[in-house]
Amino acid sequence: MSDPRPARTLGELRASGWESRSVREEIRANLVARLRSGEPLVPGIVGYDDTVIPALVHALLVGHDVIFLGERGQAKSRLIRSLVDLLDPWIPEVEGSEIHDDPFRPVSPWARRVVGEQGDATPIRWVPREERYAEKLATPDTSVADLLGDVDPVKVARGRTLADEETLHFGLLPRTHRGIFCINELPDLTEKVQVGLFNVLEERDLQVRGYRIRLPIDVLVVASANPEDYTSRGRIITPLKDRYAAQIRTHYPATTELELAIARQEASIPEIPGVRWRVPPFMEEIVAELTFAARASPDVSQVSGVSVRMTIANYETLVASAIHRALRTGESLAVPRISDLAALSASTAGKLELEYAGSERSEEEVVRDLLRRAVRRVFDERVPEEGTASVVEAFQQGWQVEVGADMPAEEVLTGLDHIPGLREGAAGIAGDANPASVASAVEFILEGLHLHNRLNKSAVEGRARYGRR
Repeated sequence: MSDPRPARTLGELRASGWESRSVREEIRANLVARLRSGEPLVPGIVGYDDTVIPALVHALLVGHDVIFLGERGQAKSRLIRSLVDLLDPWIPEVEGSEIHDDPFRPVSPWARRVVGEQGDATPIRWVPREERYAEKLATPDTSVADLLGDVDPVKVARGRTLADEETLHFGLLPRTHRGIFCINELPDLTEKVQVGLFNVLEERDLQVRGYRIRLPIDVLVVASANPEDYTSRGRIITPLKDRYAAQIRTHYPATTELELAIARQEASIPEIPGVRWRVPPFMEEIVAELTFAARASPDVSQVSGVSVRMTIANYETLVASAIHRALRTGESLAVPRISDLAALSASTAGKLELEYAGSERSEEEVVRDLLRRAVRRVFDERVPEEGTASVVEAFQQGWQVEVGADMPAEEVLTGLDHIPGLREGAAGIAGDANPASVASAVEFILEGLHLHNRLNKSAVEGRARYGRR
């Protein structure tokens, strides 16, 4: 069949062989084609291949409306918006329609009248898939009129009677006819508004105020909610929950490897002329472990969750701190160090909701404690205890090392050859012999030994000095 888009009238559309199908049939056909080709359903989503994605595929194959339940930062909105790619690239509508009326099956009073009067001469317009998606952030002041529609006072003022169906002003839902409609934070809708959605989800039609009309609309209704919202800010009333045939639970990445894969993929770090950057694996792991430690901490409210956005922001900030140092020192390679972790307080602040049980602790204190836990855990996994004995012995004999976020790598490394095993061990952990990488690994080793109470650490004019216990 030839491309039907050259058709500009209803008659030309008939002649092209184009056939109408419901939005669910359309999504199902495109989903089946994608599954058969092996193309990913949601490109860029990490960690959901064995959990969320299969549940979503099952729902779409049978045409279920879907509600995603999950804490913040679990890609609910991205999942929903990705469904647009399962729509056909273009569909025809009666030109001038407010609700994307199908030229073969018009549902609005206006479109039915136009098609009835003009027949095959009815002009049509081709609608791209992006115009067939709409979303609404639910708020307590959202009204039934916002979603479904109401009387248009302008049309009434022009002489039409309230009995005239064309005085109806369509809301967001009917304007998404033949498309996908998303309601974010569904529990924030008042119960009255939630009741207004019953017919849309069950009978697939629209009823507005006292109009004696049943307007059949074809729309896939998707929603998102935080599970705790069932009992906190609001709730999804039971009859509405019952009408959502698929309820899919999202989750945070199960491993630090998945967390880092997302951070690397989503981090946006601009190119700086003359400066390259590299994040050693142990520093990446500390960023991910910080988030995991927060998700397990009794000091942090787990009701609202700890978003992957915190990991992404911390990754970006860590690199930015290293680039800042490289610009000041003239180094060409920026490699984050332990001393750069202090910069993460700015990107972590506001992303943790604290629990105040017993004595209060400030957010800064909680973040510092979480960072210490993260560094210690990564150190335990990466640095064998027997490999640091000679380093500790050298410090016990009086050696000291000073580090700081403003120090060039070469300055950090000065004199380290007098401490047996330190430089060699750091180079092994760093994975290369570049001074910036080795300096980062040196700080990592010294901080790990300090957290194990094998070295002392003191602040000296904005820098840190490691020495014997």
